[in-house]
Amino acid sequence: MEKKRIAVLLSGRGSNFDALAESVAAGRIPETEIALVVSNREGAPGIEKARARGLATRVIPSKGLEREAYDRLVVAALEEARTDLVCLAGFMRLLSPYFVEHFGGRILNIHPSLLPAFPGLEAQRQALEHGVRFSGCTVHFVDENLDAGPIVLQAVVPVRDDDTGETLAARILAEEHRIYSEAVRIVLEGRYRIEGRRVIRDAAGR
Repeated sequence: MEKKRIAVLLSGRGSNFDALAESVAAGRIPETEIALVVSNREGAPGIEKARARGLATRVIPSKGLEREAYDRLVVAALEEARTDLVCLAGFMRLLSPYFVEHFGGRILNIHPSLLPAFPGLEAQRQALEHGVRFSGCTVHFVDENLDAGPIVLQAVVPVRDDDTGETLAARILAEEHRIYSEAVRIVLEGRYRIEGRRVIRDAAGR
């Protein structure tokens, strides 16, 4: 049986990439390999982690390029790597309609809030400033809107009275690492269907 092929896109430290790579190596995401890791920034720690693991990497600098022109370069690299599923892991770019259409239904993102609350940057700070008692993280399919696609999995993290943005982010990150791997497994195994905005998991996938 041919393995499913994941491509991971990142811009920074790559902690969610590292968690996915660990899950693949440990067989928690079975019959799968990481085919390519792409960064838009040279020197991103996540790319160095991927190289240390012996994975195929590409740095495709985004500076000075229009969004779609850049995305066409990335899509070409992903197609060359025969990518089945694209996983965004701290990729600090909004994907163009071209990219989203090309990989329609095959792009996942992890976001550090319970979407649709607090999309965009600094979600943990937004949660604290809003005074919510619970935050968390969300794995969702990517569509043409920011942090808005159908939700695959979520995890709830209580907000403590003494939390700072850093302490809350650290606890959310631990849950991100857990549910991202689980969501990738569910999607690659095809154990779901999408009805409207809802991702309905098959009985075996619960």
